[in-house]
Amino acid sequence: MIDLRALREDPDRLRASQRARGEDETVVGALLDLDERRRGALSSFERLRAEQKDLGRSVSKARGDEREELLARGRELARQVKEASAEADRLGGELDALLKSVPNVIEEGTPEGGEQDYVVLEHVGEPPEFDFEPRDHLELGEGLGAIDMERGAKVSGARSYYLTGIGARLQFALLNLAMEQAVANGFVPMVPPVLVKPDAMGFLGAYAADAYRLQEADLYLAGTSEVPLAAYHMNEIITDLPRRYVGWSSCFRREAGSYGEDTRGLIRVHQFDKVEMFSYCDPADAHQEHLRLLEWEKEMLAEVELPYRVIDVAAGDLGPSAARKYDCEAWAPTRNGYRELTSTSNCTGFQARRLSVRHRDGSGKNRPVATLNGTLATTRWIVAILENHQQADGSVRVPEALRKYLGMAVLEPVKR
Repeated sequence: MIDLRALREDPDRLRASQRARGEDETVVGALLDLDERRRGALSSFERLRAEQKDLGRSVSKARGDEREELLARGRELARQVKEASAEADRLGGELDALLKSVPNVIEEGTPEGGEQDYVVLEHVGEPPEFDFEPRDHLELGEGLGAIDMERGAKVSGARSYYLTGIGARLQFALLNLAMEQAVANGFVPMVPPVLVKPDAMGFLGAYAADAYRLQEADLYLAGTSEVPLAAYHMNEIITDLPRRYVGWSSCFRREAGSYGEDTRGLIRVHQFDKVEMFSYCDPADAHQEHLRLLEWEKEMLAEVELPYRVIDVAAGDLGPSAARKYDCEAWAPTRNGYRELTSTSNCTGFQARRLSVRHRDGSGKNRPVATLNGTLATTRWIVAILENHQQADGSVRVPEALRKYLGMAVLEPVKR
């Protein structure tokens, strides 16, 4: 949730953020009106409650008709106190519900606009030049005996797959490399639960609709380990910052709205594995922490020798939790363009406020921490590795950093 106190002090900042996202800015006036009415109702309740307490002391000393009058007044006050409390609760509920519907305030400098309005910050590496017609990752993976979509669909339906043989080994190699890099940079490794309660899932807002839900157990399958890592310190006060964790987990997404070429192979699937960085830090340090996460992502991309670009995602394409997001998009030879491999988001205090994760600031007050996340590797990286490092005979050159795990320099097609 956004910071209500900051909204009161500078409502124009939220208005500007809403405009940049393409969202309704009139919500600012509605929030301020509800907030004022709720505070007025609380003030009335507190005034009436104080009068009720004073009256109680007077009744104990009164006698005769005076006592009866005071008792009658006490009954009337009790009714008014109950009504004022109910009104404050009602307005508080409305305010809370509206607050939960409002996305995070964007960071200054975030590009305005929608999905196509991103800003390219840099290009790293040169796209490969082939003297043959490049194959896509699925054709390569099937030739290597690495991917079996047909049996995946037979067993689990559309957008399901088996990673077989060298495909499974390649994923383990990739994710192990990512974990080792994160640990070397001070992250605490975790294998988090993938089933989470609604209060852990709820901070994602509308994005929770893309999650699988187990109705009978009232649990969700997490679409990223960001979810259980964000909730790890739920309802806690953290005394030392930053706290950096790296989670390895299977992730589950319905991908209900995706279609077209991105449904081929491993691009948009219902289940995949991912290594995710997660940081809790002082809000004053969040901007620099965000840049650190981006640099660690870039280091990982360099390890697997992929050409890529970094984009500053436009406000209208941010998730509701993010104040700013950078994507790293690897070159995709068969589409002659770039495709997202990693993203890192600065969520400021938005998630922590909903999850009640706090720290004690310099004044001794408990304040929400800032939370940030960033991807280090996923199953989708196999797509980029196969396509960018392919050779004319359908073999694939193994990036140097992965060879110690695989024990080979080239992935060879299997004999049929």
